[in-house]
Amino acid sequence: MPDLTTKLYFGPWYRRSPYFEATRRAGCKAYDIYNKMYLPAEYDDVSVEYKALQEGVTLWDVGVERTVQVSGPDADRLIDMLTCRDLTKCAVKQGKYMLVMSPDGGIVNDPVLLHVEENVWWMQLADSDAGLYAIGVLSQLDLDAEVSYPDVHPVQVQGPLSAKTLEKLVGPAIYDIKYYWCERFTIADIPVVISRTGWSAVPGFEVNLLDGTRGDALWQAIMDAGEEFAIRPIAPNEARRVEAGIFNWGSDISLDDTPFHVMGLERLVEDQPQDYIGKQALERVRREGVDRRLVGIEFDQTEPIEGITRPWPAHVDAKPIGRVTDAVWSPGLQKNIGYVWVPTELSEPGNAIDVESETGTMRGHTATIPFVDPRKERPAQALQGAGPLTGRG
Repeated sequence: MPDLTTKLYFGPWYRRSPYFEATRRAGCKAYDIYNKMYLPAEYDDVSVEYKALQEGVTLWDVGVERTVQVSGPDADRLIDMLTCRDLTKCAVKQGKYMLVMSPDGGIVNDPVLLHVEENVWWMQLADSDAGLYAIGVLSQLDLDAEVSYPDVHPVQVQGPLSAKTLEKLVGPAIYDIKYYWCERFTIADIPVVISRTGWSAVPGFEVNLLDGTRGDALWQAIMDAGEEFAIRPIAPNEARRVEAGIFNWGSDISLDDTPFHVMGLERLVEDQPQDYIGKQALERVRREGVDRRLVGIEFDQTEPIEGITRPWPAHVDAKPIGRVTDAVWSPGLQKNIGYVWVPTELSEPGNAIDVESETGTMRGHTATIPFVDPRKERPAQALQGAGPLTGRG
């Protein structure tokens, strides 16, 4: 594979998270641009980072998950208008995996949503301007609500020893947070909101800093607490997220795709009496079906794939049928896996597909998403160190 390494210039036009300088001191070797911010992309070999995530505890700078706040007396109605999920059933302190919908049923963004307090919601975004979209929606409605970008900056503490690490900072109450719920704490006098969520589908948390001037202090406090567990900073791990069936907006899914096009997302189009943006379009798609789907792919090649820098064309009998959006070596499964867009008639597991990669033609077979733990039992399991009545997901 050709060396495509280039230098990333740190200019003033891209935002830096409150943890940016800490990541540089920690030895981050490469950065990506995501939501107009710098995202750490590599500290060590991906297999080393994968092992730490699966077996220990890791710290991620994910300040690029720009937090958009919807607040005010009519905040509940506005946030419910934006999604196909029924948020009338979302309690205070509960979270949801949310799809922000366009009028034609396309996916504008797929944030983690936190109902942090009464009449206050946080959307923690993938890489698109969903905050501006929400401002535009609000401008067309007679609602008493506000859309803003609060002083909220997440880091992820992920891995089976994440709870033991955070227990040293906030006490045993960390075990009382259920999967996809959140609670307020202080860490070294720094106010935070901790949610039991993450982009890894292993036991873990997101710690949301509520004072952007204290990023270094929070980072160091977490690193100190995790020292006895060999905590290490890592980048978001591609292999683990693909194994778990987690999508990346902008590469795997986009505004052109509805939830019915994506394996596993159709369940999020929930039956509800109230109207929301895109409801009529989605009900039509539900009735009529779709002509293509995003599904998994397992490659026959046993040598680890080095990565994907662009979509790979997919063919059957030399005829173009779709594209591979991601391909990665899975250390856990000991095989190359990814995602592929195919015609609906080829979306069942086991269909042979030829793929044109940067290094030549590869053979693969369609597969079910997620590749592992389809019920998300691992991140929702009782946490290490929890007593018999705590840590329930």
